[in-house]
Amino acid sequence: MAKFYNALTPELRSFIEAQHVFFVATVAENSRINLSPKGMDSLRVLDERTVAYLDLTGSGNETAAHLKADGRITLMFCSFDAAPRILRLYGRGRLILKNDLAWSEMIARFPALPGARQIVVMDVHSAQTSCGFGVPFYEFKGERPALIDWALKKGEAGLEEYRRKHNRLSIDGLPSDTVDE
Repeated sequence: MAKFYNALTPELRSFIEAQHVFFVATVAENSRINLSPKGMDSLRVLDERTVAYLDLTGSGNETAAHLKADGRITLMFCSFDAAPRILRLYGRGRLILKNDLAWSEMIARFPALPGARQIVVMDVHSAQTSCGFGVPFYEFKGERPALIDWALKKGEAGLEEYRRKHNRLSIDGLPSDTVDE
């Protein structure tokens, strides 16, 4: 049976920190729903009502565009290797960009990963657990090196050019406003 929480308890925090993958969902009016898997030790629980994750350069920048247009965000965590459980966090998100004053303090909380593009901060309004009985068992074998290798090969100048070319607009034409001119 589903259970709702107004804040992240120590038990929920421990569950979040034990997961190797999480999923991010966002949407804006008249746009497609974006649902993205994330990993690479990129999420931090900041307090009982705030989480943040380091967002790396990728093929699109839907989350940024949706947060600018709407602000709603959902994170989902699943247990693939222990007792069955699903945890969803519901709230509002905002971005910390490299030129923001908060960048230095926030980026220090994450591992140094090439391709870091922005930090997504979520104000958690509620959390919900559910059984997860239908989630299969999977064994974690490690992080894929492909994204890191790609970012290292591009270099910072190449990543900036890539973001200008591919991350300015969402697939539905919404501006992300995260790429410098």
